[in-house]
Amino acid sequence: MAATTPSFRRYALYFVPEHSAFAAFGASWLGWDIVTGQTEPHPQIPNLPLDISEITETPRRYGLHGTIVPPFRFKSNHCFTDVVQDIASECEKLAPAPLAGLELVQLGRFLALVPMGDTAALGTLAAKVLQACDPFRAPLSTADLERHRAKGLSDQQDALLMRWGYPYVMEAFRFHITLTGKLSKTQARLTYEVLSPLLTPLLDGALVIDRLALVGEDDAGSFHLISQFPLKGAAA
Repeated sequence: MAATTPSFRRYALYFVPEHSAFAAFGASWLGWDIVTGQTEPHPQIPNLPLDISEITETPRRYGLHGTIVPPFRFKSNHCFTDVVQDIASECEKLAPAPLAGLELVQLGRFLALVPMGDTAALGTLAAKVLQACDPFRAPLSTADLERHRAKGLSDQQDALLMRWGYPYVMEAFRFHITLTGKLSKTQARLTYEVLSPLLTPLLDGALVIDRLALVGEDDAGSFHLISQFPLKGAAA
């Protein structure tokens, strides 16, 4: 049996908001619904410093999500169905991660939602899922390594890249939901001023990461929801 389905070239584990006003707004804002695998018309939002399609061009193909395990390729000697079953079984052992909520911030040159309060449980969850998926992950190609290193990595990040296939995992993991591409300082400030009051009423307090989504990247580079895995373990 083939190791992967023919539709997708890479896979990842995300937190994907669903069935909420926030999820609907996020899909429209980005112009891509990862759950349905379809484009969405952008909302008409005045006073943005750029056209919304320009602001969201980079994150659009990923959809509204927070990365738990970054995109990777499966080893060719693994059966896709067996891998999915193993991931589902592992998720059943893991406890949900409670968060105090999300807030809009500027991270470097882009805007994202980040957790408020204690994120220790989320960091532990991400580390355990990454470890569980690692046996299925194909090694990075030379081109992949060069692409990551071209961004400028610290020694720690380079070591994480070599061990886990991505430089921002384990102790470097920072959960976030990306909402824009790179902007100038002025563009980021103006976008924040417009976007923040629209998001605030949709981010209604505490949030629990109680399921993870297996997603796949198609040949055009857009990500699609494949399956959701509930987290059923008991908190430590």
